[in-house]
Amino acid sequence: QSVSSKQRVTGLDFIPGLHPLLSLSKMDQTLAIYQQILASLPSRNVIQISNDLENLRDLLHLLAASKSCPLPQVRALESLESLGVVLEASLYSTELVALSRLQGSLQDMLRQLDLSPGC
Repeated sequence: QSVSSKQRVTGLDFIPGLHPLLSLSKMDQTLAIYQQILASLPSRNVIQISNDLENLRDLLHLLAASKSCPLPQVRALESLESLGVVLEASLYSTELVALSRLQGSLQDMLRQLDLSPGC
């Protein structure tokens, strides 16, 4: 069953939505947030996706270094502190919304990378 990336589910506002303009730094931060969310999900189905996000982040860091703009270290985000409570209340919705928004974010990033984004 499909969930719209624009659909609002109470308590899931910390999951990144779509961004029209993304810098390499913002892309890395967005991927890091999704990694943290996926790591918190009990489903084993997301382990490979999380590994793929790590690989994408490594590639972004290489791209940034080739443009002489190393990316800052991403810290754990405060907005994810309430993730455990949200997962208890709506695990299925959290997973669906996170994966749906991740798909949209990856498509946005692909479009932005074609435009040679800034640091």
